[in-house]
Amino acid sequence: MAEFLSLPDAVARHVRDGDTVAMEGFTHLIPYAAGHEVIRQKKRDLTLIRMTPDILYDQLIGMGLVKKLIFSWAGNPGVGSLHRMRDAVENHWPHKLEIEEHSHAAMANAFEAGAANLPFAVFRGYKGVDLPKVNPNIRSVTCPYTGEVLATVPAVRPDVSIIHALKADREGNVMLEGIVGVQKEAVLAAKRSIVTVEEIVEDFGPRNANAVILPSWTVGAVVKVQGGAHPSYAQGYYKRDNAFYIGWDTISRERETFLKWMDENVINSGPDAFAAQARRFAVAAK
Repeated sequence: MAEFLSLPDAVARHVRDGDTVAMEGFTHLIPYAAGHEVIRQKKRDLTLIRMTPDILYDQLIGMGLVKKLIFSWAGNPGVGSLHRMRDAVENHWPHKLEIEEHSHAAMANAFEAGAANLPFAVFRGYKGVDLPKVNPNIRSVTCPYTGEVLATVPAVRPDVSIIHALKADREGNVMLEGIVGVQKEAVLAAKRSIVTVEEIVEDFGPRNANAVILPSWTVGAVVKVQGGAHPSYAQGYYKRDNAFYIGWDTISRERETFLKWMDENVINSGPDAFAAQARRFAVAAK
């Protein structure tokens, strides 16, 4: 059953050194505030899982918290490379990063399998491609009914999943709308979960046709963090801060400028900074 906690308490309670952690969000509702709190608390030896790791994971990797990344695409969307991730893979700075790459279809099916408490995912894919040659976790199984050979990957079962959502009610039920990615599956597949939200309401009211409701019994902790997805966007609250994604290419390119920015804007900042950032951007965007 969901508990209402502060962000520092939620991360301290649910994220542990050595954990496998999924911080999901597909362009929309990326949990930046929670990820930054993980950095401030210096959680170590993490295995990170995400379909599309972008700037947030670049920051976690660059701060030396990550030993392995399981993913299906990585980059600064619309801009280019993740320089801190690339430095870790190519130069082992700040230390060596192990990578396990999959297709989007494989990752989505692996989250589904984890949510269903199955040991692996079965799907049609990986035919005529090279990823199975470099990823031993991509295997195959023969259908006992048709004889068809199908691809398999291990189910994703994080120790903890972290997502950002739009709203929670007073009972701890959570609502997402818009592009929802695999946030629902990430929470259902995990042993523990943290959900940051834009606001806490008495009732969700009218909702879009694709709205997803996570019942309170599926959620470990609910935390109100206004602006908690910035610089990504939260539908109906604020737009994507495209200027930041462009600026990150310069900030992260060199180790010294990266560390200086992280020290000033993450290490010595806090969750309330996200609300201020989101408000400033919302005003500038009008």
